[in-house]
Amino acid sequence: MSPLALAFALAATVLYALASHRLAGHAQGPHPTPKHWLALALPALALHLLVHALAWRQLDAADLHFFPALSLVGLGMAGLTTALGPAQRIEALGIIVFPLAAAVLLAYALLGGAAPGAVLDWRLQLHALLALLAYATLAVATVLALMLWFQDHALRQRHLGGWVRLLPPLTQMETLLFRTLWAGFVLLSLALLTGVLFVDDLFGQGLGHKTVLSILSWGVLALLLFGRWRWGWRGPRAAKLALVAMVLLLLAFFGSKFVYELVLHRR
Repeated sequence: MSPLALAFALAATVLYALASHRLAGHAQGPHPTPKHWLALALPALALHLLVHALAWRQLDAADLHFFPALSLVGLGMAGLTTALGPAQRIEALGIIVFPLAAAVLLAYALLGGAAPGAVLDWRLQLHALLALLAYATLAVATVLALMLWFQDHALRQRHLGGWVRLLPPLTQMETLLFRTLWAGFVLLSLALLTGVLFVDDLFGQGLGHKTVLSILSWGVLALLLFGRWRWGWRGPRAAKLALVAMVLLLLAFFGSKFVYELVLHRR
């Protein structure tokens, strides 16, 4: 990574941390109306994006190895959080997501290095982009599910202070969660479809376990969304199934990349 990209990464990390700290501070204050956190989050996003743009320009190819791919998912999560926060009154999401984005960006800057990337044609680039967008969207949905779970528990225990005050009403949280799950489900469906159409021997080349785990994750999401429509599933059950789907996706892509690249040192 170039010195300029490293400087951008460090600056973005600091801005993410400050945005999260600002949101957390509002959760403890008497009037939780955090709006100026955007002045920190937006430049953090821009710098995060520039880090990848500079790295791709340096390598003359998209780098989708373990750390850069993880950083891209963090960028997507932070972008969704920044977009959803003001529009859906879900600023508290940034308290969790921004530190995660900062951590994966810092790991990329310090440990990712600059490895030559394989030159992918537009079809494989589309498949990879859809997959990363699906991971980011479903990761945000998982955080939302956990927040909804804890919000429901806090309301039942009549603990209405702290970060709970930053959240929208429970019904609005549920609506937002399932909209996000639907978006992630559609993106994952498109990623699997483009994989079938554009990737040669999807169950070979060491891709079999990735494909099986991705399909299992898709099936869990389909079950959850059908259960919501047919039986009105909500609360802890929805949170648990969303978490299972995300764990399967993490194992499918990042689990295998971790083993191949960091344990076996294969590229």
